[in-house]
Amino acid sequence: MTEGPDPSVVEGSPRRGPAGALRRDPGLAAALVVLIVGSVVALSVDVPRTLRGIKGDEASYVAMALSLAYDGNLVYESEDEERFFSVYNGGPQGIYLKKGVRSFFEFDGVFPYLHRGTYAEGRDDRLFFGKAFISSVFAAPFVLLAGVNGILWFNVVLLAGIVWCAYRFLAARSPARSALAYTLAFVGASVAPLYVVWLSAEVFNLAVVFFAYFLWFYKDVAAAPTTRVERWLHGPSSDLVAAVLLGLAVFSKFMPAALVVPPVLHLWSQRRFRHGLVVGFLAATVSWAAFGVNAAITGELNYQGGLDRKYVAGEFPFEPGAEWDDLGVDMSTNTVVVEEADGWVANFRLLPRNLWYFLVGRHFGFVPFFFPGVVAVVLLLRARREARAWQWATLGTAVFVAAFLAVWMPYTWSGGGGPSGNRYYLTVYALFLFLTPPLRGPAPAIVACLGGWLFVGQILVNPFVSAKEPYLAPERGLLRLLPVELTMVRDLPIALDQPRTRVLHGNNPRVQLYFLDHNASLPEPPGIWIYGDRRADIIVRHSEALETITVTAESPVSVDLSVDIGGRDRRISLEPGVPGSVTIQPRGVNSRNSWAYLMQVTVTGGFVPKLVEVDSEDGRYLGAAITLMATPATAP
Repeated sequence: MTEGPDPSVVEGSPRRGPAGALRRDPGLAAALVVLIVGSVVALSVDVPRTLRGIKGDEASYVAMALSLAYDGNLVYESEDEERFFSVYNGGPQGIYLKKGVRSFFEFDGVFPYLHRGTYAEGRDDRLFFGKAFISSVFAAPFVLLAGVNGILWFNVVLLAGIVWCAYRFLAARSPARSALAYTLAFVGASVAPLYVVWLSAEVFNLAVVFFAYFLWFYKDVAAAPTTRVERWLHGPSSDLVAAVLLGLAVFSKFMPAALVVPPVLHLWSQRRFRHGLVVGFLAATVSWAAFGVNAAITGELNYQGGLDRKYVAGEFPFEPGAEWDDLGVDMSTNTVVVEEADGWVANFRLLPRNLWYFLVGRHFGFVPFFFPGVVAVVLLLRARREARAWQWATLGTAVFVAAFLAVWMPYTWSGGGGPSGNRYYLTVYALFLFLTPPLRGPAPAIVACLGGWLFVGQILVNPFVSAKEPYLAPERGLLRLLPVELTMVRDLPIALDQPRTRVLHGNNPRVQLYFLDHNASLPEPPGIWIYGDRRADIIVRHSEALETITVTAESPVSVDLSVDIGGRDRRISLEPGVPGSVTIQPRGVNSRNSWAYLMQVTVTGGFVPKLVEVDSEDGRYLGAAITLMATPATAP
């Protein structure tokens, strides 16, 4: 007997197999591609070699994940140190460690009368980690399955989840193709993918905020639910899960505390006052519970504070003969540090300049490194009549966090350590996806993709090099046209290339030089060679304001020289063997108890010593050799 057609399949309709489901849901297909391809790469590479060793704060997060996966604890002991050496063939360079403490309470005559004190636990066989442990907790199962590759794999999984959530939010009000294109542009044309190859908490922080905002606001844009999952996403319990996620983000990086404001205000605008309070209270409770777990482990609520937190590199605690008191640099952070003599006044004085750098800075600016976020803001402003109140609250929160970072950490608002882009603000970047109004075509995605890749394309093409050597990308392309963040000289990426930073030059006074590119040599006889037909950017730094800087140049061939210091330009036409000089009254930036001046020297023409001098082995294309003489400003 011949079977008839399946009554569940309607003639002419797409089949409901896996392939049909992926065709109907291109966002799921894109997320699966990211997941599968990324997982294969993450599980195939030799992580220590491919990622070129340790960078940034990775040592702490990797060591915590390894300890959780293999020991089931967050204690740093000799076994942890040996394990790290076995993976990296070297020690945990730049790890944050601290001694454990014990508490006591005493009454006195000062309100609130009962006070807590601490003292060292007095053990030499163990230490504790001085970073937030929460991202390592979630990464530990992946590490148990795949070793240190598991952390990279975990980041890939999070990135795939971000792609899926972004698409679902956009597709709720936009055509599928437009939503998919914009999703891929928003994620892939920013600096965010670079941090997938950072084995630290950056992608985790971005993802948990992204997931939280998706759970809060997807229900406000989506159609009526038809499935069990959709009904849950529309229900109040999804708000509570979002609050838990944000609470974890607050523990990981305290700054996201402000991000709870838009959802709470949104709930209150719906007259759901009790639910809004519950969401805010739950987020705070989760974060404080995590701090409480840290206190239970180490004796201190604050993982960055305590009696003896250190940044350790070079020599490590359980090496023979190592003494804890002689190791590392003290790095306890119990209060806000204000370095300038004028305190908060100096912080606010730098605010306008820092906000300008925050927006368009060469190394950390929002426009170059998060360009799709700029597109989202423009789209929101153009569609302001359609915008939801919570979107304006979200934009206001993002602006507030930017200003807060600029005031609170005027010398290190990008996260310190010279990252590509603003590492701290990466978490807030998630908010800009939810500013996006309904899309009516591919134009926004095209603009976001082209604009973003013009700035970060060279970074993302080779992420393993870019992550380890972030000072290379700003030497070329559009980034080189943007202003240098002179308020944060000590935290610029070039600080990672130590031979080219804090180079002493001149006499009475001696200044520090920071060579921002490879277009000039380090000082050598007869001076600093500026390479032919190149522009060299060099920061001149001194503890006092400089009234003038005199640049003297010479070359064995005829060349033209242009010198710009702080926007004041002078030119020299050099004849062979005849020195020339210019004196400039520079405009600089005063911050961190010093003055910084950006000097740009351009040489037209040049020569190759090997081709014109007998016995020379110098194959460089040289332009002119310069020397500097600075004159401090006369005190009033």
